[in-house]
Amino acid sequence: MEKVVCNLCGSNRQTTIYEMPDARYFPDEYFTVVACDQCGLGFVNPRPTLAEIHKYYPAEYYQWGGTDSFRRYLARRFTTQAGFLKGLEARSGPRKLLDVGCANGEFPRFMMARGWDVEGVEVSEVSERISDFRVYSEEFQNIPVNEPTYDAVTAWSVLEHVHNPMAYFRKASQVLKKDGLFIFLVPNFESTASRHLFAEDIPRHLYFYTRSAVKQYLEKTGFTLLKEENRGNIHKLAPTNWLAHWIQTHIRGKKFTYRDSPLSSREFRRKHGLNKGISASLQYAAYSPASVVGRLLLPVWETLQVFRKKYGVSTYVGQKL
Repeated sequence: MEKVVCNLCGSNRQTTIYEMPDARYFPDEYFTVVACDQCGLGFVNPRPTLAEIHKYYPAEYYQWGGTDSFRRYLARRFTTQAGFLKGLEARSGPRKLLDVGCANGEFPRFMMARGWDVEGVEVSEVSERISDFRVYSEEFQNIPVNEPTYDAVTAWSVLEHVHNPMAYFRKASQVLKKDGLFIFLVPNFESTASRHLFAEDIPRHLYFYTRSAVKQYLEKTGFTLLKEENRGNIHKLAPTNWLAHWIQTHIRGKKFTYRDSPLSSREFRRKHGLNKGISASLQYAAYSPASVVGRLLLPVWETLQVFRKKYGVSTYVGQKL
């Protein structure tokens, strides 16, 4: 584990926001999320080092669906992602895309079918091997490309995972052509889900971004912010325990900690050995009525968050100056 200063502004003044475990693989290991007092960037501190982080990415992390419904979901998602590149597709001549964090290569292949020349970056040793387009296996900032080469660089849910986001912004600026686009999706640290409801995948998620922090990263590395979208139409980060949080903080006047988070209905059934059914539903409602009511009202709450640009994830488009 290592302690770090703010990656954006270099400040070592931080405020603890919450503590939570690796709920996915190592529930006995707890981590602290802080916010920089100077620029507002959120990050895990202390955090696993580069040498340690691979432990938290077992092979099953990369084992995606495979069902017809999952393939339909990917098609919808990739169509939405490709929409951010329509302006470049309207230009004449060849177009070149670098997808950072390409995992098993699905999105670059989708763009290849739309006529793009594609390359990828993927550092994981347990993702699928890719042979139909070039993939760099080192950290993005270390790939052997040092001149303006690409019309677009994409990073879908990548910048929250890396140890040095500033290096990624600088490298994107270095390898993009003038007016090229850097398109990335990141957690919105101004959202209830990210900042208050322990919805982040800690410690695989190491950084959490406010709108102001993103603008500063872009300005410091030669970009202008062209577009921001905060709709949850690519990835979901739903504020599922929003009502329990609201009751705890607004009515009881207490801090909402990870241990205050109610179990999901699935976790509740597993803990008590229950099967799906009316009896299990009634028992869960008695255990956490706020969860049941909050789930019913969740679409309204999510709509309000989107309207206020406070949904859990945001997509940004930076244009190279």
